[in-house]
Amino acid sequence: MSPAGCSHVNGYKVDNWKQNLRVIYQCFVWSGTAETRRRKVLQSDAGWTDLAKSCICHMCGAHLNRLHSCLYCVFFGCFTKKHIHEHAKNKRHNLAIDLLYGGIYCFVCQDYIYDKDLEQIAKEEQRKAWKLQGIGEKYTTWEPTKRELELLRHNPKRRKITTNCTIGLRGLINLGNTCFMNCIVQALTHTPLLRDFFLSDRHKCEMQSNSCLVCEMSQLFQEFYSGHRSPHIPFRLLHLVWTHARHLAGYEQQDAHEFLIAALDVLHRHCKGDTIRDDNGKKTNNPNHCNCIIDQIFTGGLQSDVTCQVCHGVSTTIDPFWDISLDLPGSSTPFWPLSPGGDSGTVNGESHLSGSTTLTDCLRRFTRPEHLGSSAKIKCGGCHSYQESTKQLTMKKLPIVACFHLKRFEHSAKLRRKITTYVSFPLELDMTPFMASSKESRMNGQYQQSVDILNNDNKYSLFAVVNHQGTLESGHYTSFIRQHKDQWFKCDDAIITKASIKDVLDSEGYLLFYHKQFLEYE
Repeated sequence: MSPAGCSHVNGYKVDNWKQNLRVIYQCFVWSGTAETRRRKVLQSDAGWTDLAKSCICHMCGAHLNRLHSCLYCVFFGCFTKKHIHEHAKNKRHNLAIDLLYGGIYCFVCQDYIYDKDLEQIAKEEQRKAWKLQGIGEKYTTWEPTKRELELLRHNPKRRKITTNCTIGLRGLINLGNTCFMNCIVQALTHTPLLRDFFLSDRHKCEMQSNSCLVCEMSQLFQEFYSGHRSPHIPFRLLHLVWTHARHLAGYEQQDAHEFLIAALDVLHRHCKGDTIRDDNGKKTNNPNHCNCIIDQIFTGGLQSDVTCQVCHGVSTTIDPFWDISLDLPGSSTPFWPLSPGGDSGTVNGESHLSGSTTLTDCLRRFTRPEHLGSSAKIKCGGCHSYQESTKQLTMKKLPIVACFHLKRFEHSAKLRRKITTYVSFPLELDMTPFMASSKESRMNGQYQQSVDILNNDNKYSLFAVVNHQGTLESGHYTSFIRQHKDQWFKCDDAIITKASIKDVLDSEGYLLFYHKQFLEYE
């Protein structure tokens, strides 16, 4: 967009231009209500758009191809095939709005343009749409402060990031069986949004000096991205973990998964996240009701549906989660047999080779209905008596970073062992089949396996893998982290070596970290 603005906008600002523009944003761009979203896809809205037959190109009938709406009259045209250009030329209507992103295009300037008044209306309507969808304001536009501008003027040197750049890669000294901590630190420091938060100095500490884990993580990110290549000694981090999570204190080998949850918990508490409330003072649908950076990135919502076997009444609860723990074949917990003629095929890029188990198999098992049996009867609100029931878990809200914990360590009164079953996992993962909305669509007969190519909300990319070598009594943790799109490195305490994608996908896998492929910013 041109920062100087466009002089052709002034010709548009006559009569009821503000109201007309708001209607377009409400009905065809942000579409805050379920009704407007349906009409955007299926048919036109009433009132201003009476003449529009549907939200498709009026020349070729296409729904995609970057559909734009004329700002002067009721006309939709696709940008890719230049049908909106033809309309602009014939009618001399020089302004059109992108119905996907809301940008204003000027056919005279031949560019998307900026205008303060138009931008203000777009932001106001987007906030209204978010509120109607129960999303709230997750991300706000970043603008440098006067202090930051002053710092940039006094520090003109810039660090160039290339595909071969090693900034962010740094080994960690093992302080005595602390490989469990080192591999989690490597995964966290390579979490994109967490890195952006700490490197932009966003944390405002409200705790006593030298006792805040968030401050130490901030310093750790500075060390990682300083350009120094010598291994870092994380003694202050270890001391703070021992102080705030005493069950992890000492030099015994600890569980990396347990450390991850403890670290996220302490970071969450030290972030002092405020409760998110709407205009009426009620809590929003954020599962943890917190807007700290940890919950923004890692918290999802797990939906539990308990169905009475007599009256089929459903009791639903939604609980927050930071990770999903998945049972494996070979454990004492029964794992259903994979039928060769059923769902075995290529899903999420995974294929069953020689009967191997995939991450998708584990997720299917996690989200399948489970009969609770006669020994676990619940009191049904419809029957007013104790009845047998089934329970099913699905994803109500997906986190930005999804962490999957493969339950390789089995502890019971009779058994303590490590499960070494190989589980194949993909570079890209689509969580759509495991969503609560997908379950509801299947029940209504509306679910289709072939997902719209534009529906990328539930698609993830792998960016870190934590592995455990050895036995339950004696073992060692390492991690693979993604530096750039296709560049992977193995982190073994102080030693960092380049790794291939095959090395990553052939590894055993204990903790798998996936990042959402697409995020919506204001």
